[in-house]
Amino acid sequence: MAGGLRARRRGQSTDYWPGFVDAMATLLLVIIFLLSIFMLAQFFLSQQLSGRDTVLNRLNAQISELTELLALERASSGELEDTISGLQASLGAAEAEQQRLLGLLDSSSGEADAAGGRAARLENMLDEERQVSQQALAQVELLNQQIAALRRQIAAANAALEASEAKEAESQAKIASLGRRLNAALVQRVQELSRYRSDFFGRLREILSQRSDISVVGDRFVFQSEVLFDSGSEDINPAGQQELDKLAEAILELSVQIPDEINWVLRVDGHTDARPLSGTGRLRNNWELSAARAISVVRYLIEQGVDPRRLVAAGFGEFQPLEEGETPDALARNRRIELKLTER
Repeated sequence: MAGGLRARRRGQSTDYWPGFVDAMATLLLVIIFLLSIFMLAQFFLSQQLSGRDTVLNRLNAQISELTELLALERASSGELEDTISGLQASLGAAEAEQQRLLGLLDSSSGEADAAGGRAARLENMLDEERQVSQQALAQVELLNQQIAALRRQIAAANAALEASEAKEAESQAKIASLGRRLNAALVQRVQELSRYRSDFFGRLREILSQRSDISVVGDRFVFQSEVLFDSGSEDINPAGQQELDKLAEAILELSVQIPDEINWVLRVDGHTDARPLSGTGRLRNNWELSAARAISVVRYLIEQGVDPRRLVAAGFGEFQPLEEGETPDALARNRRIELKLTER
């Protein structure tokens, strides 16, 4: 009976070795499957990183071109460069994370699930960076459009500038032509006035040729003061009035001959010698004496019918002498009334 019991126990014992082998084989297959999934994920991750590098390189090239073309848009491009710098920094961080994940994969296959999670997070980061890159590309496109508009504006401005320069050149040519014509007219007027001055002085020479104290000095007709005035006086004496009557007659004859478009005047300049006045009379100094004598001559000529618009009175005192020195002859020469026919 005991022998039969032992025989039944041997028949009921279980062989666990085949099950153990099957379990190990299944575990090996699972590990191989996980490794295959990880390798595929690594492959796709590498592809994504390569595509991202291409996009970033193209973006860097476009940004360099924009930087050269838009120096005035540095504020906007600065923001874009900051974004790209952030992308590059994120890319560096992603690559560093990738290298770290590869190291972890080599050190322990048991951390494959954690690496897969990190890969998913990295994929999310890449998606976010891809969106940022698309926004950057949109900004680049907008900047390109702005550059094109700016170039069109510059071209229009250049065209307007060229047209303005052409008009300016034409205006300068007209101005130069007018200047030449004006100069020619002025020369003609000066020549005409010189001719009338010569005729006037010639007529005065004929009228006053008998007096040695009336002379022509350069372009001026000179009366010595003694011809017209007593010593220290501003009133014209009778002999001087006779001489001024002849002068007024010559001026009236000349005024008829000179054309109206020539704006001429007869300037009457009073001069004295260097000896000071006593200061006790109405006139205090030689300035006042010279001016008063010139005004007296002008007033007398006006009384004789000379147009007052053609007369000018000026006093020079003793400060424009004809001859230096204190001799009687020098002092007498410096006391004078000068007449000059000139343009106003």
